[in-house]
Amino acid sequence: ARAGDTGQRPGRARRGVGGELRWSRGHRRAIGAASGGRRGGMGRNGSVKRGAAAAAPPSFTVNPADYRLMEEVGYGAHAVVYRALFLPRNQTVAVKCLDLDQLNNNIDEVQREAQIMSLIDHPNVIRAYCSFVVEHSLWVIMPFMTEGSCLHLMKIAYPEGFEEPVIASILKETLKALEYLHRQGQIHRDIKAGNILIDSAGVVKLGDFGVSACMFDRGDRQRSRNTFVGTPCWMAPEVLQPGTGYNFKADIWSFGITALELAHGHAPFSKYPPMKVLLMTLQNAPPGLDYDRDRRFSKAFKEMVAMCLVKDQTKRPTAEKLLKHSFFKTAKPPESTMKGMLTDLPPLWERVKALQVTTFLLLFYLKNHNVFYI
Repeated sequence: ARAGDTGQRPGRARRGVGGELRWSRGHRRAIGAASGGRRGGMGRNGSVKRGAAAAAPPSFTVNPADYRLMEEVGYGAHAVVYRALFLPRNQTVAVKCLDLDQLNNNIDEVQREAQIMSLIDHPNVIRAYCSFVVEHSLWVIMPFMTEGSCLHLMKIAYPEGFEEPVIASILKETLKALEYLHRQGQIHRDIKAGNILIDSAGVVKLGDFGVSACMFDRGDRQRSRNTFVGTPCWMAPEVLQPGTGYNFKADIWSFGITALELAHGHAPFSKYPPMKVLLMTLQNAPPGLDYDRDRRFSKAFKEMVAMCLVKDQTKRPTAEKLLKHSFFKTAKPPESTMKGMLTDLPPLWERVKALQVTTFLLLFYLKNHNVFYI
């Protein structure tokens, strides 16, 4: 068999001593570098300069043999994120491994996304150190956010959601990230608690640009997107409506849904299957914070959420305008509001494993009791 005579499919890892992931000789061959090595940059309006590769910091290499993949700390439909060790400097990083065979995008599009992620420069946005292709996978090397996502944190310790001061801190930092991305011509397209990451100091960063879109491709500044991408519970009505097109205001809707998610511990309609979520989003009144049921939340918070969740995208505020809302004026830095919340928690990889086991047991129970979505 190829791939170092392991009998394994190229681009897949095998576990070694101590649980870390080791790569066979065939796996270490990188087909090509998506970024790193050459200098690139954002063109005007945030697009990637033609022919430019993303600039990787000199201290990070595009050689897969320099990275030891350890525990799994995140996963999605087409990617797995590992805690990893950058061996030349013994530094902990995160490595996102995207399965190129399962992605709808062609390799040029995926590499363009990786370039954009490497060129981003904002304290509240995850920036890729470098990225490169290894057989059937694209590896994206990123900072390791020790506490994982807000979703992880809620599932493990705060199932009913966070208190308002914490929500305000998290949302303000996320909105700063959105304002920056929109100014650069980027639509994130997948804003949700699972993509808002936290480190041990409480620093908040927006991550996961696997579905992000550049609004300024081919020089067309006003072009709306028509692709159906994202997660149904968080999708804006115009994204779910075929042929209508959408712009950066779709992120504002998703931001409002994320605010509800942080307040309640789950997104509206999250218990329903995707098709029903689609119909409910299009046909029902927008979700929101109930003035009676959600008495623990301030009027300013409820008003801010209502501003985001307007079906007419032209009536939603921009991220820049939303940052001026009274709800965010008194928001404290998350380093202070989240102090104490992150102590005494098990390591991220142990939390991820526990959640995987819980999900498996739930699915097993539903299957064996003939419970299915309709």
